[in-house]
Amino acid sequence: MQLKIMPKKKRLSAGRVPLILFLCQMISALEVPLDPKLLEDLVQPPTITQQSPKDYIIDPRENIVIQCEAKGKPPPSFSWTRNGTHFDIEKDPLVTMKPGSGTLVINIMSEGKAETYEGVYQCTARNERGAAISNNIVVRPSRSPLWTKEKLEPITLQSGQSLVLPCRPPVGLPPPIIFWMDNSFQRLPQSERVSQGLNGDLYFSNVLPEDTREDYICYARFNHTQTIQQKQPISVKVVSAKLNRERPPTFLIPEGNTSNKEELRGNVLSLECIAEGLPTPLIYWMKEEGTLPFNRTYYKNFQKTLQILQVSEADSGNYQCIAKNALGSIHHTISVTVKAAPYWITAPQNLVLSPGENGALICRANGNPKPRISWLSNGVPIEIAPDDPSRKIDGDTIIFSNVQERSSAVYQCNASNEYGYLLANAFVNVLAEPPRILTSANTLYQVIANRPALLDCAFFGSPLPTIEWFKGAKGSALHEDIYVLHDNGTLEIPVAQKDSTGTYTCVARNKLGMAKNEAHLEIKDPTRIIKQPEFSVVQRGSTVSFECKVKHDHTLIPTVLWLKDKGELPNDGRFTIDKDHLVVTDVSDDDNGTYTCVANTTLDNVSASAVLIVVAPTPTPAPIYDVPNPPFDLELTDQLDKSVQLSWTPGDDNNSPITKFIIEYEDAMHEAGLWHHQTEVPGTQTTTQLKLSPYVIYTFRVMAENSLGRSLPSERSEQYLTKAAEPDKNPTTVEGLGSEPDNLVITWKPLNGFESNGPGLQYKVSWRQKDGDDEWTSVVVANVSKYIVSGTPTFVPYLIKVQALNDVGFAPEPAVVMGHSGEDLPMVAPGNVQVTVVNSTLAEVHWDPVPLKSIRGHLQGYRIYYWKAQSSSKRNRRHIEKKILTFQGSKTHGMLLGLEPFSNYTLNVRVVNGKGEGPASPDRVFGTPEGVPSAPSSLKIINPTLDSLTLEWDPPSHPNGILTEYILKYQPINSTHELGPLVDLKIPANKTRWTLKNLNFSTRYKFYFNAQTSAGSGSQITEEGITTVDEGKMAGILPPDVGAGKAVNPRINKLTVAAAETYANISWEYEGREHVNFYVEYGVVGSKEEWRKEIINGSRSFFGLKGLMPGTAYKVRVGAEGDSGFVSSEDMFETGPAMASRQVDIATQGWFIGLMCAVALLILILLIVCFIRRNKGGKYPVKEKEDAHADPEIQPMKEDDGTFGEYSDAEDHKPLKKGSRTPSDRTVKKEDSDDSLVDYGEGVNGQFNEDGSFIGQYSGKKEKEPAEGNESSEAPSPVNAMNSFV
Repeated sequence: MQLKIMPKKKRLSAGRVPLILFLCQMISALEVPLDPKLLEDLVQPPTITQQSPKDYIIDPRENIVIQCEAKGKPPPSFSWTRNGTHFDIEKDPLVTMKPGSGTLVINIMSEGKAETYEGVYQCTARNERGAAISNNIVVRPSRSPLWTKEKLEPITLQSGQSLVLPCRPPVGLPPPIIFWMDNSFQRLPQSERVSQGLNGDLYFSNVLPEDTREDYICYARFNHTQTIQQKQPISVKVVSAKLNRERPPTFLIPEGNTSNKEELRGNVLSLECIAEGLPTPLIYWMKEEGTLPFNRTYYKNFQKTLQILQVSEADSGNYQCIAKNALGSIHHTISVTVKAAPYWITAPQNLVLSPGENGALICRANGNPKPRISWLSNGVPIEIAPDDPSRKIDGDTIIFSNVQERSSAVYQCNASNEYGYLLANAFVNVLAEPPRILTSANTLYQVIANRPALLDCAFFGSPLPTIEWFKGAKGSALHEDIYVLHDNGTLEIPVAQKDSTGTYTCVARNKLGMAKNEAHLEIKDPTRIIKQPEFSVVQRGSTVSFECKVKHDHTLIPTVLWLKDKGELPNDGRFTIDKDHLVVTDVSDDDNGTYTCVANTTLDNVSASAVLIVVAPTPTPAPIYDVPNPPFDLELTDQLDKSVQLSWTPGDDNNSPITKFIIEYEDAMHEAGLWHHQTEVPGTQTTTQLKLSPYVIYTFRVMAENSLGRSLPSERSEQYLTKAAEPDKNPTTVEGLGSEPDNLVITWKPLNGFESNGPGLQYKVSWRQKDGDDEWTSVVVANVSKYIVSGTPTFVPYLIKVQALNDVGFAPEPAVVMGHSGEDLPMVAPGNVQVTVVNSTLAEVHWDPVPLKSIRGHLQGYRIYYWKAQSSSKRNRRHIEKKILTFQGSKTHGMLLGLEPFSNYTLNVRVVNGKGEGPASPDRVFGTPEGVPSAPSSLKIINPTLDSLTLEWDPPSHPNGILTEYILKYQPINSTHELGPLVDLKIPANKTRWTLKNLNFSTRYKFYFNAQTSAGSGSQITEEGITTVDEGKMAGILPPDVGAGKAVNPRINKLTVAAAETYANISWEYEGREHVNFYVEYGVVGSKEEWRKEIINGSRSFFGLKGLMPGTAYKVRVGAEGDSGFVSSEDMFETGPAMASRQVDIATQGWFIGLMCAVALLILILLIVCFIRRNKGGKYPVKEKEDAHADPEIQPMKEDDGTFGEYSDAEDHKPLKKGSRTPSDRTVKKEDSDDSLVDYGEGVNGQFNEDGSFIGQYSGKKEKEPAEGNESSEAPSPVNAMNSFV
């Protein structure tokens, strides 16, 4: 039987974990406890309690102390061996042993050397019960030798190369710590490029010029002797290379592609890879067929060193280090083998047995390779130890049977392999002792009700006593149905009640006797806080009070402690504690925090906390910090078919009161993940009744809102499925329209899943003719949005209704809507079509309406087709262009705008419904009277002479009648651009060329030219021309000025306006001083708005107003800038009316396609001609241009000193002066200014009629010709090609 000694009383935890209170437990021999107060009369074999390490390195400058401490009863004696033989300390005066101890002290400080006492020492502690031995202690003095002297040559290399600076420190004991510094004892900086290896060498992956220095010094620090040795400085000079060639990585250490590493179990495994390359390579690590241990792996030295702590056999394997830079990568495989010195699996434990009992010592160890187990008895190999019949050796186990007192001994187990050994002492102590109780007698235990009670009964005896517990003087033994009896003798009452109070007796028995002990148990009421401190928000400077009322057992005396933020209250007189209250006066912002009341008794403690928030005093508003925290603790109650009550707890309002709560819901059945707004409630309300729809899986969330914004949503509530019901609404947007003449298409907007109220959503579609006596026809369709009724009469009104239904029932009776079956084309044309011509561009059309029944659909309106009669030649060239004008609704008349004067037109009228047009009415023919013509198509000045100019023109493109004559007006322009007297001239209508004679030489003239019909004068076109120079009169002769020598008062007269639909051309005459800048002011007649002003660049006498409103009366006047400040008299004009749109699809007309093809062909021919002429002409001097043309009439006049005018050498490569109006080819051109009157052709742009339909465009703007320079490389335009010199 195994004997157990019970230590002092210890309380068990509530988890029923028994306390092991044995004196002789299964522990190492060096840790066996011995309590002299309890067991002072018990014998015990010796146990080694302290010894020096196995590998003991000493400081040779100090005395040698070799420790050996042991305990036992009686106290043991000590002896030593050295190098396997007895060490007689009496014979060596330098060696002494401490009294009552086996520790040796060798005095080498006075004399002697440490090397003399090197060796292997072992201590033996012995008493009458056996002998224990220590480990073999190897004593060696530390060594810190000097570096061998060597001559180090300076190192010179080019930048980018790799470098290794060797350290090679002297071999010391223990090995030194290596580091590199400079002469100033500053550590050399290290990086991914420069680093120190495990061997102490300094590695450079590539060197830089800044690595140049003369003081690379390796230091070796020997910690045991606190000495540092220094290597000779190494000088390195790095020369800048002209070209640093980049290269892929190669390893500096280790060498080759593979290497091996062996490490012992439990040590730190260090693997190292250092690479060179340019750019600097980076190092990565991996383990083949495995992963690096997560919590034991560390990287050192810029990832060049991999360390694994507490290495085990599982860490064996192949490790790869990978060096990588931009040019490539290389890897090295390190094969790691983990060996193991012996380590314990089961160390032998001390045995305390009584005579006749059995026992066993087990010694199990593992290692790599497997260790060998050997036994010793009292320090002697068991093979030669005295024989003991009670023991039997079985490998790693010694089995004891029927032991006697003489069997007491100390056994040693030795487990060893090539990497080390383990030595453990374990004694067998044979004792015969009656029971004894080690717990103090009559111990009082006080326990809070409803908590576990533990009554201790520590015991000792050999053989092991049995333990019984009794309650009361005559009570029976307690059993484990209510109580828990622990092996260490402790009695546990899991839930102590008031009736558990009483006296308990512990009885210990063995064959040698009995012992007992009494313990007393009292059950106390728990301490409770019946009035807790409450959350408070107070204003700064006020007083706050926290109450903490405590109820406790009357036999216990509580103490109440107040804490702030889990710490002591501030040492401040503002904090006072009065019985149940904590009072804080003159509250400040520092008083914000959590205040905790802690009530303590000797048996228990309770606490309660409250938060204090300090806000600004009134009237200063409370500080606002943030939006509220989300509400929490959502709960659904009162769950009915169509309602539920939702309650929640508000989150912190963050110092801004919550104004409202927003409730949202998710329909997990129909729209999972989509949240909808349900309702809102005031911020003071935390419960609300929610109305629900049938057949919905509801999930709710709540958000709080204050003046700063809205909180995050709360957590989701639990889901709630409402019962299905019939739909409570019908589809909306019900319509009935036919897509064909014989059908009715009924459409509607279907209900969504939320509105379905139950499974099996369908629709009942019903219809009947509005004007008939038919019954409703119905059909039930699936969840769709359209149903087509076939075989209906054309365009008949129908009554329609669509009703929703599901598996539960029908929705309420739906509303009835009216629709129509499909339309067909109208059958009858409008009759009695009459045309009234209003003027040359306007006609009014009347017609009789078509009977509604013949329309066979919804009346859209009437459409007029009209077209101009073509001559026989034009009809052959293109199709007739028909224009369309649509009038909405039931109108029976309309206006045709924008007709061409003096033209014959044909029209017909058709009725239009939703299906299309009906037949056309009979054609009606009408003609328009004459109108004013458009401007002549072109005007050119040719053949200038000394006193004549010839004008050539093309007739107007739109004569709008029979031309009666042309009106030509012209006037001279002097050198200051002032206009002279205006001359009028009438030219017969059959002329296209006219020569003006008796003009002044070298004079510029401005011409105004227009055509005339019986209806009046048309728009005018303007040009300018110059007569040639008389060479004989050039000297001293200046061009005549209009009004020269006369004192003329400035004035503007003859203000004329030519208006179109959206623009107007303004011209005037000016008399006065030179260099006057003009402006034009205009406005709407009758408007109160200010005059709008347009500034005119230069001193021109004409201007174009753009962006005017059609059909509007305007007023206009012209003024001069400067000191004069005079203006002309006002004039009024009216813009043309907006034209009705013509709906002509010209893209599908054959004439339009033919015209576009002809235009494309013409443009291609012109481009080819221009390209040939341009290549032929090129750029060449003006002299060559003149010689190239033999016509003497177009040769410029010459002076002896060079060409005249634009051909002057000095001006040959300059742009024309601002005053010049004639191009280099003598062809009169329009001005380049945007405001030139020539830029505005006559005619009106297409506009929209009264119903929004487009009329069309009847005239266009004359395109502005490009400006030309003296040596323009552009190809001339086709219009002027015949007049160009190039």
